[in-house]
Amino acid sequence: MAALKRTRAPVRRGGLRPDRTTWTLGALAVGAVGTFAAAEVGRVWRRGSAPVPAETDHIVEAAGTATRETVEIALEGFRVSPKRDRTLLNLLASFSGMVLFVRSTTGVIRWRGEFGPFRSVRAGGRHVHHFVPGIVVMMIAGGASLLSKDEKKDQWLAIPFGFGAGLTLDESALLLELDDVYWTEEGIVSVQITLAVSALLASLGLALRILRRGEREVLSSVSTR
Repeated sequence: MAALKRTRAPVRRGGLRPDRTTWTLGALAVGAVGTFAAAEVGRVWRRGSAPVPAETDHIVEAAGTATRETVEIALEGFRVSPKRDRTLLNLLASFSGMVLFVRSTTGVIRWRGEFGPFRSVRAGGRHVHHFVPGIVVMMIAGGASLLSKDEKKDQWLAIPFGFGAGLTLDESALLLELDDVYWTEEGIVSVQITLAVSALLASLGLALRILRRGEREVLSSVSTR
């Protein structure tokens, strides 16, 4: 009996062109993160020392004051927040930061060639794709979290886990196609996946904040009955 051979659609080698889905996911990701940040800055602006725009002619200076107070509040809030919230924030920041870094770095190598620290990694004559160390880092961070008896370490282990997830999902199209499609038309899937994950994490953080606020209001009213 003749062996059955799996046929694959030819890989299109066009450029990495974002389509409507990519722009939509990008808008969702930026919108979720932007809404999260703008909501906090607006809240601090209303309740902090900076005058609101309707009460001042120096809006830029007032915005700077509100932003500075927001950063101070964010740092203090991170310190006193529940462990789960800190873990999620670390995961979002490390994941998004790594995706931006590695995509920018590979772009520099593609358009300008290798120079200085910007170069491809090779071992035994083979190009080592960055999803390889990404998977290793995720396995180490996840394993350390499972084996650790100190739950406080999870918030810090979320940082290397986010780095590994960013490295891996940035090449998710390569893993799906089993071909080096990073800068091809099929490679846009990697961008879509990373944008979707960023939007999901940011939306989850915003949802947790809303739930925390509702929890404080409801439980405080119950305790006074």
